[in-house]
Amino acid sequence: MRRFVKMGPRILVGESGRIGLGLVVEPMKDRFELKLRDGTPVIVRPLIEEDRPLVAEAYRRLSPEARYQRFWTRTGEMIGDVMLDRLIEQDPEKHVTWVVLDPAREFPGVGGASWWRNTTNPQEVEISAMVLDDDQCRGIGTLLLAVMWLTALRAGTERLVAYTLMDNRRAANWMRDCGGKGDWDGYKLCFRWDLHDLDSLPVTLAAADLAAWLAELAPLILEAE
Repeated sequence: MRRFVKMGPRILVGESGRIGLGLVVEPMKDRFELKLRDGTPVIVRPLIEEDRPLVAEAYRRLSPEARYQRFWTRTGEMIGDVMLDRLIEQDPEKHVTWVVLDPAREFPGVGGASWWRNTTNPQEVEISAMVLDDDQCRGIGTLLLAVMWLTALRAGTERLVAYTLMDNRRAANWMRDCGGKGDWDGYKLCFRWDLHDLDSLPVTLAAADLAAWLAELAPLILEAE
């Protein structure tokens, strides 16, 4: 069985730059300049306090159906302060949120993902992700899944779990194609990944892309100084 060996986190420092809605931030740990599979340069980094306007605008740009599938409720175009606080206030051992940004765009946000540690089962974290409607099917969700996988592993957890509604077939098919083991509890679909087991990944394009991102990002996220 192929396994990741957890090592101490490597501190990476990126350059200052224009990010978000015209925001200039200081160099940060875990800021990566990558390229999507279509060659688009992107920045992948944790969410920060100054990103509040970015998150609010990204939420507004989602279609009503996308908001429903992500939050499981019919909401308006405004995200509440409670949800913003929940996304932004992070603890690397309990909760993280990362974003993918396209710095060439006037509005750079294209997607984001979070995980929360299960308080009753600390070896498991629950993940959720959101990709803007026009940027779906570009591999951004798979990139975010790899980041969630590795940051959860770095925090000492063993499993990822993700939930989706029964009628969200696109999300369910994607999670299955990425190797999630699924079941249904009568209301929602639940998918789980064993973070140490790469051999169980299926022979699919999505799983191959996930494995490639894991191989590329593992030295950056898991390596010791």
